[in-house]
Amino acid sequence: MLRRSESAAASAATASPAPRRARRETRGTLTKLFVLDTNVLMHDPASLFRFEEHDIFVPMMTLEELDNNKKGMSEVARSARQASRFIEEIVSAAAGPIEAGIPLARHAADTATGRLFLQTEAINGHIPPTLPIGKADNNIIGVVMYLQGRDPQRQVILVSKDINMRIKARALGLAAEDYYNDKALEDTDVLYTGTRELPADFWDQHGKDVESWKKDGRTYYRVKGPLCHELLLNEFVYQDGERPLHAIVREKTGRAVVLETVRDYAHQRNAVWGITARNREQNFALNLLMSPEVDFVTLIGQAGTGKTLLTLAAGLMQTLEAKRYSEIIITRVTVPLGEDIGFLPGTEEEKMTPWMGALEDNLDVLQNTDEEAGEWGRAATRDLIRSRIKVKSLNFMRGRTFLNKYLIIDEAQNLTPKQMKTLITRAGPGTKVVCLGNIAQIDTPYLTEGSSGLTFVVDRFKGWSHSGHVTLQRGERSRLADHAAEVL
Repeated sequence: MLRRSESAAASAATASPAPRRARRETRGTLTKLFVLDTNVLMHDPASLFRFEEHDIFVPMMTLEELDNNKKGMSEVARSARQASRFIEEIVSAAAGPIEAGIPLARHAADTATGRLFLQTEAINGHIPPTLPIGKADNNIIGVVMYLQGRDPQRQVILVSKDINMRIKARALGLAAEDYYNDKALEDTDVLYTGTRELPADFWDQHGKDVESWKKDGRTYYRVKGPLCHELLLNEFVYQDGERPLHAIVREKTGRAVVLETVRDYAHQRNAVWGITARNREQNFALNLLMSPEVDFVTLIGQAGTGKTLLTLAAGLMQTLEAKRYSEIIITRVTVPLGEDIGFLPGTEEEKMTPWMGALEDNLDVLQNTDEEAGEWGRAATRDLIRSRIKVKSLNFMRGRTFLNKYLIIDEAQNLTPKQMKTLITRAGPGTKVVCLGNIAQIDTPYLTEGSSGLTFVVDRFKGWSHSGHVTLQRGERSRLADHAAEVL
């Protein structure tokens, strides 16, 4: 079962007559009845099974809106159809009358022990005069008011992703909540950053019986101490001072970890396609991007932190020089995601060109890194780079498998967890997936920083030996851009 927040536990809705035994109980011990808005089911069709012991109620207007949104190939249409299939599956298994509620549990693996109630009667005259009649949201609010009035001893809660609908419900004295079940984190301030500063007394606490050795030009330390159990695999640790340490956690066994010093990509001799790291986090990011042992990399940072430039430089180096990957595939979320892009002229790649301004800007930088190549040399390099980079649309990713590819997913903060899963599972043998984004710039409706697919994968992949994450902190675009970010 997905992790739930406190209010998620309170986010299950149903509104049908409670059993007589339950009615004799106090309000605090009654299971809650959650009334589901349409956008909750379209956001997560499996939300029907996420409310544990509580009951859920689906108004007739919700079913009508699902029906209105079922046509098409967009993600919203697919979710609407899946939600309808789930409801039909539950209803078809009903042994008794629908009015009495239908058990949500379809089989032993389902954790939902509540019941599903469907609106089986006309509910009129419960919309306040202040709300216009005929609007779907107000109709659902009227259903909540009716259910609460019919059973005042039971807590009836409206669950909706629509902020304004929740505000209207609360203004009328009704309980209303967001759908929290799919949130990876309540507070993104505690999101895993991939880096950790070691305390000043680290070696005093962990220096006893330390083992050290060298291999392939890297230094390794096996240390034991109280901090070791908190460290995660592929987490970067650093300590500044007279003897600075920049390392990555390579092994973890009990209370001991093995630290491996990172490669210094800030030095010109280690430049990646002419690009060097300008700060500590960029150096850590290049270590992940250039490592053949890391299959999945996530980079989060504000505009100008170098996410796309570093990723492209590492991709070109490993595709054209190291021959580790056959080509680079770049895709990004076209907001609104999943809408038909057929109105743009040309092939799939030409249709994606208007969305790929960031790619073009970074390629201009990477194509001019060799100043001694001359105009002819740079033109040849430009043609070679273009031949190895393919731009793909997210709309056509289902069913594909990428072999030995370097897959870049840009603007990943606008993906839902389900869409992110669909993309990452495209990876075949030898493929590396890099997700880039800024969770402070989410454009997709009903997605927040806590429920974004990018936040979801950062939280779920942390500690896996073949994945890594870095949150880039400093902008390196220009002094003008840095100053504007501070004062504006």
